[in-house]
Amino acid sequence: MARHTRLPGESAEYLAAREELRDAEIDLMRHRERVAALRRALPQGAEVGDYVFLEGPSGLDAGDTPVHEVRLSELFTGGPGRPLIVYHLMYGKRQTDPCPMCTLWIDGFNGVAHHVARNADLVVVTAADPPTLRRHARARGWSRLRLLSAGDSTFKYDLGSEDEDGVQDSTVSVFTRDADSTVRHFYSAHPRMAEDIDQRGIDLLNPVWHLLDLTPQGRGDWFASLDY
Repeated sequence: MARHTRLPGESAEYLAAREELRDAEIDLMRHRERVAALRRALPQGAEVGDYVFLEGPSGLDAGDTPVHEVRLSELFTGGPGRPLIVYHLMYGKRQTDPCPMCTLWIDGFNGVAHHVARNADLVVVTAADPPTLRRHARARGWSRLRLLSAGDSTFKYDLGSEDEDGVQDSTVSVFTRDADSTVRHFYSAHPRMAEDIDQRGIDLLNPVWHLLDLTPQGRGDWFASLDY
């Protein structure tokens, strides 16, 4: 069994504490595997409507490509069994500025989107209109992501990422498509997991938190910014 490599000068106290931590890390990994298995074993999800989105230019050099409509069912690029992952960006309506934390998440998604595409479709949906969303995307250098506006649809409200007043929330949703093209909701997660857990529900999707968790200071109360 692998052990912590002992470095010169490490005390017996440090080694004992590091072994205790390693055992806890193994327990955590196994628990995450159990949680992932429970997620995969969810029963068939509810059928959802074929929402209509607005899609603007794709890529950083797309020019003035006209905005066009695209349906939820059209976001799947493969046959049954290929899932669709949707990240709900907090931008638009009551959220007049793009959310810095959502932007941090999507910065990371842009870097790995071509890897995710081997197994799933990935899109970003926002309440902002396509030109506004495109400006933000260009400022961030998002070149690998499919970016959509929910337009006048109730998609974000129905999935719990927008309330009746237009207040936005970050959410991640997964959808599947049956052989007869029926689209079903498979899973959604929000930052708020309970009344006393406000910001941890989707933090596993972002490596920044986990890198900071490796340090003596941890993540603390640090919050992302659109500009440093």
